[in-house]
Amino acid sequence: MNGGVNGDVNGVVHPDVTDVLVEACCDSLETAREAQAAGAHRIELCGPGDGGSTPSHGLMARCRVAVSLPIHVMIRPHTSGFVYTSDDLDVMCEDIEQARTLGMNGVVVGPLQEDGRVHREALDRLVRAAYPLRVAFHRAFDRTPDAAAALRTLQQAGVDLILTSGHARTALEGAAALRQLRAQAGASPVILAGGSVRGDSVVPLVEASGVTEVHVRGTNPVFVHDVVAALAARAL
Repeated sequence: MNGGVNGDVNGVVHPDVTDVLVEACCDSLETAREAQAAGAHRIELCGPGDGGSTPSHGLMARCRVAVSLPIHVMIRPHTSGFVYTSDDLDVMCEDIEQARTLGMNGVVVGPLQEDGRVHREALDRLVRAAYPLRVAFHRAFDRTPDAAAALRTLQQAGVDLILTSGHARTALEGAAALRQLRAQAGASPVILAGGSVRGDSVVPLVEASGVTEVHVRGTNPVFVHDVVAALAARAL
């Protein structure tokens, strides 16, 4: 990569023109350190469970000390889907406040209705609670019945990033849809491509979709290293 990636005091990362930002999904202090060493530009920090949950206070605190990268933290009180009760939302808002206090740079949420559409009322509450942190909508987006309608809702709610495979099994398979979502989104929200992003697929993905940010499973640091290396070779 040419010249690395720069961040401002709010944790917003600005890649150089020829760079693609690499976000690594990590679930421990060790994997966060390894992702930073491998060349990731941002951490998505998750707790245990299928699809990730809210990480502990201790994990957030220690990662903030150990890692200099921006950290976006998963806010998900359970792993039984993405439909939340009023009590769940109370817990999520408390967790967001803890994340802010601990110096996290963003939060990752994804409330849905029973029919799979974005739950706008719940999302508005979470966005308000998160201000001024950045807000990302996770791959619950790929469960929505209408991607274009979901994107419009997220734009109206002020979401900053959407993690998606383009409603496909992998981000590469969804590259054409990702390109359409980028065109619809314009300047915001950023379309963050995720879904089996690996060293051998990231360059074709970027070239086919035009995305400028990708999401990699950082629980295996080899994946992060290989993606960063492939993008660095592309930029030469």
